Amino acid sequence: MQRIGLGYDVHAFASGRKLILGGVEIPFEKGLDGHSDADVLVHAIMDAILSAMRAGDIGKLFPDTDPAYKDADSIRLLEAVGKLVKERGFEIVDIDSVIMLQQPKISPYREQMRVNIAEALHVDVDNVGVKATTTEHLGYEGRGEGASAQAVCLLSKE
Repeated sequence: MQRIGLGYDVHAFASGRKLILGGVEIPFEKGLDGHSDADVLVHAIMDAILSAMRAGDIGKLFPDTDPAYKDADSIRLLEAVGKLVKERGFEIVDIDSVIMLQQPKISPYREQMRVNIAEALHVDVDNVGVKATTTEHLGYEGRGEGASAQAVCLLSKE
């Protein structure tokens, strides 16, 4: 059996926060606002995985009303999702993702993001795709108000 999951997340930019994407701290004058570290990429990937398992979403698993997840490291949360994948008898076949934001440039950090995500999930880095795109100054991403990410995940189960 194979299942596909789709994930999406969005966070607004805020002053006084670190910008964390794919578990990488990226130098920038603003970070993303959220209850956890607001790693929009990892959040979209977690939702894609959970969707493929039919296990709800990150809001169900890690509610923003729970103080335990305040400023949580999203890569650690991704590790927990990876454990759930194994517990439910699934295997991650492939993940692909895209981050939408006007700036900063993501390409210098892309490979480290892939490594961080692959290590957290105990999969080969070749099974993790990460890319970024601008929105040509259109929408909230283009105006620099925030960032979004989408991800798909293919799981298999014997």
